[in-house]
Amino acid sequence: MTMEDLDPHYDLIVIGGGITGAGIALEAASAGLNILLVEQSDYAWGTSSRSSKMVHGGLRYLASGHFRLTRDAVRERQRMLDELPGLVDPMRYVMPHYHRGFPGPWLFDKVLWLYDRFAGRRYRHRIDHSELLQWLPGISTEGLKAATGYTDAVTEDARLVLRLLAEAQRQGAVTRNYTRVTALGRPPHEPWQVTLEDHHTVPGANRTLTANAVINATGAWADRLWQTPHPDERIRPLRGSHLIVPFRRLPVSVSLTLQHPEDRRPVFIFPWLGQTVVGTTDLDHTDDLDQEPGISQQEVEYLLQAIHSVCPGAKVSRQDVLSTWAGVRPVVTEGRDKAPSGESREHVIWAEDGLISVAGGKLTTWRVIARQVLLTASPWLDDLQLTDERQRTFPPNPTLFRPREISHLTWQRLQGYYGELVSEVLAAGPLEPIAGTPYLWAELHWAARAESVEHLDDLLIRRTRLGLLTPDGGDYLLEELRNRLQPELNWSDERWQDETNRYRALWREAFALPAERASP
Repeated sequence: MTMEDLDPHYDLIVIGGGITGAGIALEAASAGLNILLVEQSDYAWGTSSRSSKMVHGGLRYLASGHFRLTRDAVRERQRMLDELPGLVDPMRYVMPHYHRGFPGPWLFDKVLWLYDRFAGRRYRHRIDHSELLQWLPGISTEGLKAATGYTDAVTEDARLVLRLLAEAQRQGAVTRNYTRVTALGRPPHEPWQVTLEDHHTVPGANRTLTANAVINATGAWADRLWQTPHPDERIRPLRGSHLIVPFRRLPVSVSLTLQHPEDRRPVFIFPWLGQTVVGTTDLDHTDDLDQEPGISQQEVEYLLQAIHSVCPGAKVSRQDVLSTWAGVRPVVTEGRDKAPSGESREHVIWAEDGLISVAGGKLTTWRVIARQVLLTASPWLDDLQLTDERQRTFPPNPTLFRPREISHLTWQRLQGYYGELVSEVLAAGPLEPIAGTPYLWAELHWAARAESVEHLDDLLIRRTRLGLLTPDGGDYLLEELRNRLQPELNWSDERWQDETNRYRALWREAFALPAERASP
């Protein structure tokens, strides 16, 4: 769809294509609104493809007294587990308890008791030494007193955003990536005027549209669109970084939860898409928000120290790291000089004459946030009637027979990732697996054909995670990708070479280990 194909007026324009914007688009389209969503970069380019991948209530938020946030998150976690198997899946978490460590098993069990009360079922259980060593064969047993297990969930966050957007589009929403808002204003007694610049189909083309209300769901960029300053609240960008190491070097079958020996912050080591993830950090991000965030040398050392403290026999080093990622959380602060980990993850909503801004919040609570934002916008949306919150957000998957060449686990993942579109995805290309990864070639053909891929990193970092799961960002796959996908993407030889050069430079800058330098 070109800019000229857009309607001149919408009930609602949503700015921002992360999890919050996608959730608002879905809830608004479900309510029958005429809606447009625009994203200045790629869908999920920011925080929503760079989270810790966890769909959870947040035990540490419960421990710090954020009961409402935990309650909402636990309930939404269960909803997604029920509706999106294969995309949001249960994962066992294990907390080992060491001599003189905190929290001890008795206190941790009490916190988990309340956590289970919110969930309405018991997930916590005590784990003996032999069972613990089966799940975590390399864990240190020196001073180990006991271990506690509980259940939360894990997801592929970028794909979750794409699944929300696909469902919103099915219900009538129009969405565009690589479309920047260059002007935003409201003349007296007139609708909002939103000027868009196309960086996709016709680069540089501009068009001004109108809308009854505008949602600013730009996350860490939210204060750029505020019409009036908010002196008591501001966006505090906080960076969380992660390492990916080969599963064979750090084999874990559950999420190992540990207190970092340096600052007692929680760090997780967990399996994800066939490899092992270690994260996260939590510190102020002072770099340019428009540039790809990257892990610092200090953060690499911090996360390696976490591994060594609990799995010293693994001897994981920098040379074992496949890739890294860093995400910037749009935390709302009141400026009281709190430590980063002490800041609330509650979301905040501001209303300015039909411009509704939202920031903060958790990946898990996207639906709660979306509904609250739309209710805030309701004075500017005629006869808004949200769907019953008890009804399903996603329709049940169609009843299909699993192709014999696809494993049961891959089949469940495909249904979770693509829902009603799974038959079209399977028909898009060969069902041949990409060696060493969970993906099929058909998924890349589908992404290139139907998922608004504009750059090579869209395909390798967000539509799939090949750039994170394979050595050197999947460099060895690039020639085969060209042979298979260049016709799908309709890129000239010159364009393909430019995209290859761009991708390699971007991967080195943002997803590889940083160059050796002194830690700050």
